Amino acid sequence: MRYSVELISPERKIEFAEKYADQVLYEVKSEIYGCCIKLLTGIRDVKSRWEESFYFMSQSVRSHGRMYVVNDDGGKNRVLYDPQSKTAFLVNFDYYGWIKSLALSLAGDILEDEHGIHSVHGACLDLDGRGICIIGGSGTGKTTHTYGLLRDQRVRVVSDDWFFGRIYGRDVLGYGSEKNFYIRAELSTIWKEFAWLVERAELDSMGRGVVDLRWAIGKGRILPLTTIRHVFILKRDSSDDRIVRLSPEDALQMVEKNGYFNPHLLVDGDLKRRIRSGFFRAMLSSASVWVVNTIGTPEETQSMIRDAINV
Repeated sequence: MRYSVELISPERKIEFAEKYADQVLYEVKSEIYGCCIKLLTGIRDVKSRWEESFYFMSQSVRSHGRMYVVNDDGGKNRVLYDPQSKTAFLVNFDYYGWIKSLALSLAGDILEDEHGIHSVHGACLDLDGRGICIIGGSGTGKTTHTYGLLRDQRVRVVSDDWFFGRIYGRDVLGYGSEKNFYIRAELSTIWKEFAWLVERAELDSMGRGVVDLRWAIGKGRILPLTTIRHVFILKRDSSDDRIVRLSPEDALQMVEKNGYFNPHLLVDGDLKRRIRSGFFRAMLSSASVWVVNTIGTPEETQSMIRDAINV
């Protein structure tokens, strides 16, 4: 992770809001799983991609959280966050993927504290009513294998990158919140079925773009929610087994050790870790959990995943 997060006081929040006020040319209110998150920026490209990513919120609704995306001298990426007012300042960010993830994390901080709704930095798919969660560290192939599974017409998608989870009795439901999806250009070289989708995307300097996945798979394969029944934790380790089923206890230990596989969480601490571990314990206990080593070819790994869920 190439940015730092500094927690600030409400007093310093006011100081930074005044400091960056002249940069704010655009104010956009968006709905992220019931939260009104307000973008404040002077960067037109950020405004445009934000509006493509998230659903609009009525301008008469007061914001639950605010995110400034601004520039400053020095060039270092940094996040200044006031957890009391739920206000974040993203300074010198030129990668929209981090901006999007931090917007979701801001909503997640609100939902986690007040509503018992939890963030999962991973994909959420559905196969015949069975929810499939794919998590793992950066570079392990989450996007590759999410879209690999979507080649099957029976597989539908809730989210390809971040979803919110809620516990209902012994079940955990996964909910999407983004209007469109942020994909990589390299997807077209891995799965040729999505090449034309990448060709039509307006890619940024990082080779990524926001697209309407309905163009490729149809409206009927985008779902608002599903019940999680399978969890795949991806890793890359040439010295380890290719696929192993884990107990809920071992899986939770792995998730905790890796920071819940979410490098974009804004607030840490004992209370936050108890909340997050409680949620993941419930999700991992309600599903079959597999660790998949993705060192093989994409097709080889896809075959292992499909065998595990009997596809």
